[in-house]
Amino acid sequence: MRRAVVVVLGLVLGMSGHAGAAFAEAAAVKAAKAPAWKPTRNAMGQPDLSGYWSNATLTPLTRNARISNKAALTAEEAKGFEKVWAKALAEFDGPTDVDASPEKIQAESLTSKLVEIRPDFIAAGGDTGGYNTFWIDPGTHLVEINGQYRTSILTTPNGLPAPRKAGAPRPKGFGDFRDIYDSYETRPLGERCITGFGRNNGPPMLPNGYYNNNYQILQTPDAVVIEVEMIHDARIIRLTDKHGPDGPRRWMGDSIGRYEGDTLVVETINIPEAQNFMGSWKNLKVTEWFTRLNKDKILYRFQVEDPDTWEQPWGGEYTFLTLNGRTYEYACHEGNYAMPGILGGARQKEKEAAEAAAAKAAAAATPAQARATTGGD
Repeated sequence: MRRAVVVVLGLVLGMSGHAGAAFAEAAAVKAAKAPAWKPTRNAMGQPDLSGYWSNATLTPLTRNARISNKAALTAEEAKGFEKVWAKALAEFDGPTDVDASPEKIQAESLTSKLVEIRPDFIAAGGDTGGYNTFWIDPGTHLVEINGQYRTSILTTPNGLPAPRKAGAPRPKGFGDFRDIYDSYETRPLGERCITGFGRNNGPPMLPNGYYNNNYQILQTPDAVVIEVEMIHDARIIRLTDKHGPDGPRRWMGDSIGRYEGDTLVVETINIPEAQNFMGSWKNLKVTEWFTRLNKDKILYRFQVEDPDTWEQPWGGEYTFLTLNGRTYEYACHEGNYAMPGILGGARQKEKEAAEAAAAKAAAAATPAQARATTGGD
């Protein structure tokens, strides 16, 4: 076969100069018919970032050794992993035994290929009954930037956040809110339908790895609005060079932006404590860059810095892809009827615990003590 290729190549090279010139001319014409994409401008002369987008991706925020220890995969390696992922996702989405207990379903899922790759999928369902994957949209492809298929969104050498300074507040997770039911104010923001979980809204804006990773970007002469599908947050970026006063801190912080060539640059400070990023909030500054790469892709980069939390600034990048459709209102618990149920359930458990304690104390009391307690003779 190799010899045949060499012979054919020799024949081609031995063609007349006219034939060779014609071949080169045809190639040039073909290239001319496919010009490189040029950044477009909207009616206001701004780089056009408007439209509906999704940041769902298989690439996790931090490097996952179950995918690879390398920063990037080849196209062939990425395709192979994506096939394994698609098969694992489909297997996890099989019919659920309606007679099986949640405990049995949970135990069986522990041995699945999907959980082997993404152990966090156990927490996604957990004891709330997330029994299969039909309701999630974790993406189907790894992030691809300049031909590199990234194994982490973070661009640090090890794919992890920068080292934390001694004494820096530790990051908080969903586990910190378990068994704290004193008030609706002690419950997490996502559960209260105030902002989304997983930092879809930002800053920084990150895929949550499960669902509702869709956005609509709108541009005006003096602001950019990013409507986030999750909890339908509307993030407003004022096109100015001056931050507002550090008074009561608004959700998602104080974001100001400017256009630099084809890129929207956004700087955010004054993020509220309840929206801390990995424990950082008071002196946290997040810088973001949005650059339209072509009609179907926006490159999103971010950097976080806080001299009280990390040894040095760090960040990452990924791409938004065109959404084939549009976003609709996210109702969030249909009026959040879950909150009265959560708090009511906690009060019922407290009542039952108090009654059980009283009964135990009464059973342990002497007859005389029992009569004194009850007022009997």
